[in-house]
Amino acid sequence: MGNKQTIFTDEQLDAYQDCTFFTRKEILRLHGRYHELAPNLVPMDYTNDPDVKLPLQLIINMPELKENPFRNRIVESFSEDGQGNLSFNDFVDMFSVLSEMAPRELKAIYAFKIYDFNTDNFICKEDLEKTLNKLTREELTAEEVNLVCDKVIEEADLDGDGKLAFADFENMISRAPDFLSLTVSTDKRDEVKPLLKTARAFESFTWV
Repeated sequence: MGNKQTIFTDEQLDAYQDCTFFTRKEILRLHGRYHELAPNLVPMDYTNDPDVKLPLQLIINMPELKENPFRNRIVESFSEDGQGNLSFNDFVDMFSVLSEMAPRELKAIYAFKIYDFNTDNFICKEDLEKTLNKLTREELTAEEVNLVCDKVIEEADLDGDGKLAFADFENMISRAPDFLSLTVSTDKRDEVKPLLKTARAFESFTWV
């Protein structure tokens, strides 16, 4: 009985609980998933905080992530080095934010980071184009992508600088149902369908 859980100290588990939306049992389960990715690298004893990081390629091929079009950006955004190499702490943080328990406000912070492909702390038109192409799996034409991106910036750019700061982005997603319908500005039924799909994708940011 006393040897049932020796992976973390009680203090470590308390700290994880305080900083995430997980219970002790869920944290231990996450360690199990992390260990499964690289049994030869990840120790079963974390009481001494081992310095272990798993590469991006191992993480993005997890069943929980591999179908997500933003898997690379998600992992990079949670890695301390920005390259997608995740420590166990990074791994726990990532799944905590991706979980249903995380509040919308916290998800918005990381969604902004994920959409900010050039990491300049703004979402510019090029970032939006990449975002749309990933969300729709490149089903839209270049003209449709350009139309949606121009409309997003026109409606969401509060200070007129041609790009979205976090405040612009936060305001946009807080009123997503009404705002996103503005991206559809054509009367042709066949053209409306893919744009509506894009709008819905923006509205329901694809967290795992």
